[in-house]
Amino acid sequence: MAFTDTEMTEAHEAVTAAATHQDLFKLGLMYSTDVEDRGPDYVQAHKWFNLAAMMGSEPAKVYRADMTDLMSRQDVTLAQRAARGWLLEQKSVSKDTVAA
Repeated sequence: MAFTDTEMTEAHEAVTAAATHQDLFKLGLMYSTDVEDRGPDYVQAHKWFNLAAMMGSEPAKVYRADMTDLMSRQDVTLAQRAARGWLLEQKSVSKDTVAA
């Protein structure tokens, strides 16, 4: 199943507006399959599944483990760093919103 750039944009906007584990999981699915015939991006998929798992998504835990089996250690490290970066970014946005 291939996803379009428009679907990806909409999914990212949903996560930016209010991240739920369902939205994070959906992004993981999108990146783990195919976007505009570019193929899967396992680093991004792992990142989003990891974030969804942290929010309590049981299916995301399973998919994250599957991604880990397909990836090199270096790529898993990149995905984990990306997830931490996203969390820090969201924390920063939340502080800015509260301060305003």
